[in-house]
Amino acid sequence: MCSPLGEQDLVQVLRTDWAAVDGTIQKVRLSPTESVLAATVKNNHCEEARCVLVQLEQLTIPQKPLLILDKVFSFEWATDDVLFYTTQEGLQCRHVFRLHLTDAGAQSMLVYKEKDPEFFVEVSRSKDHRIVTVNCSSKSSSEVWMIDSRSPLSHPTLVQPRQPGLLYHVEHSDSQLYILANTGPGHEYQLLRTPFTSPAMQHWEPTFSPGPGAVIKDMEMLQDHCVFTMREPLGQLQLHTIPLKAPNHVTILQLPSWACAIETQRFGMVDSDAFSFLLSSPVHPPVRYHLSPTRKQPLSQEDDLQHTLLPEYHTTRLQAPSQDGTMVPLTLFHMQPLPDMREAPMLVHVYGAYGLDLNMGFCPEKRLLLDDNWVLAYCHVRGGGECGLAWHSAGRLQFKKKGVEDLSACIQTLFQSGVSRPTLTALTARSAGAVLAGALCNKHPQLLRAVLLQAPFLDVLGTMQDPSLPLTIEERGEWGDPLIDSQHRDNIASYCPCHNISTQLYPSMLITAYSGDSRVPLSGVKNYVERLSKAVQTYSSSLCTKGHIPTILLDLQPGGDHFGPEDFDQSLSEVSYHHPLSAVNTVIG
Repeated sequence: MCSPLGEQDLVQVLRTDWAAVDGTIQKVRLSPTESVLAATVKNNHCEEARCVLVQLEQLTIPQKPLLILDKVFSFEWATDDVLFYTTQEGLQCRHVFRLHLTDAGAQSMLVYKEKDPEFFVEVSRSKDHRIVTVNCSSKSSSEVWMIDSRSPLSHPTLVQPRQPGLLYHVEHSDSQLYILANTGPGHEYQLLRTPFTSPAMQHWEPTFSPGPGAVIKDMEMLQDHCVFTMREPLGQLQLHTIPLKAPNHVTILQLPSWACAIETQRFGMVDSDAFSFLLSSPVHPPVRYHLSPTRKQPLSQEDDLQHTLLPEYHTTRLQAPSQDGTMVPLTLFHMQPLPDMREAPMLVHVYGAYGLDLNMGFCPEKRLLLDDNWVLAYCHVRGGGECGLAWHSAGRLQFKKKGVEDLSACIQTLFQSGVSRPTLTALTARSAGAVLAGALCNKHPQLLRAVLLQAPFLDVLGTMQDPSLPLTIEERGEWGDPLIDSQHRDNIASYCPCHNISTQLYPSMLITAYSGDSRVPLSGVKNYVERLSKAVQTYSSSLCTKGHIPTILLDLQPGGDHFGPEDFDQSLSEVSYHHPLSAVNTVIG
């Protein structure tokens, strides 16, 4: 990283080797007057990171770090000399520290300690830099403490005590707290506000609620406006701009039909009253847009010329009726019109966990598939975040079964629409998405030809019965606690991929796991592969099967990063090997 001292003079201010790890820079934060820089360097071989502080005023050559902090997860400046940060132990964050830089040296003090093991703690900063928030979150509730940057050495103030089912986030503007909370109809998110001096829930006043079927995905605070990223029932993204002084006067901006992911890029503080954002899709490279509500400036696009050279493709949004009548959104990307795609190979994507959206950002290898006339299908099943908070707040533990039903309905709807056929269909999922993929293979193996799983969570029952594992206690809000609740155990057992394998003809599978993955136990992956391989062999030998015999491959990679290698060359090699064109050919011969 370099700091510009002139047009022709750049000085290096940070090096990753200062952190004494083989790592990559993850996050950078400048103090309010940009006199001190803090950055985390993540170890490429584990989850932990170190935070390096660098003095930017009166630069000396060679530059040296001011201070190095171990095991830092999140961090934010309150002032030029006060930094708040959380420490990570294993996969948990429970402690918040305040670092005070003084003439006598650096002093670190514990300011918050979380006692509930199901809660994860992070620090963040409001867009106007007035408050630093300590955000304590479980799968079903949250609690926020705030620190006024004008008195950073004071004790944090509690906004609203945690209570079951209440999730909320806090922003600040013009002495008002703006709270995004799931207090709207159907437990969906809505915007509320309250005076900075009266933060508790009894003072919250509703300011904006989305219309029926629409879901708030993100909130951006400007000087006099609040901008919401909204997702409509079919998955189309919109921007809703709300004047803070006249919240009933909502302006709706339609985004391009191909847009599936949005990434905001703020430069400066909230008083700029304008911001930039990138729009993309799995097959469309990011395009930058601008929004300035106060000047009534319409959306403007930069660098449009390079994107006009892309071959035309279709974005189709469908709905699939699930078993209980719920309509599940589907997003398709394809080169040919729908009526002409019967013989096209299809790659289906699913996640459906933790209330998180499917990753719909640009992915170059997906673009290559599209250019080779594949159909890409994204199934927005229950359990994920695309269909709204109400889908995973009440009866959350039951949504795994619903997610399997949703995925089955999506694939069968695609077949009935003439998009593709089972012999040409592959399914891909990673991490917790593998729960649905594995469960579908147990119930409806005839729907698929091949399955590609990365860092997959496959032995849910075995994992949730072992409280010594890093995430078991914290994950009870997502999967349930089979050790103390027989209903939870029966529920998990009914869909757990590893515990429902039967002797039948499965699709071929390529399973990639990482030897040091601390999130998904390797023992569960190996157990699944052994059981599945045995079932496939038994089926093939007992019936003297001719023709297609499934191939079950376990690709065990070194390293402990659940999200794949950080090293560019290793990442490129893995993407090349696991690209669906080569991976599907590998497992089906």
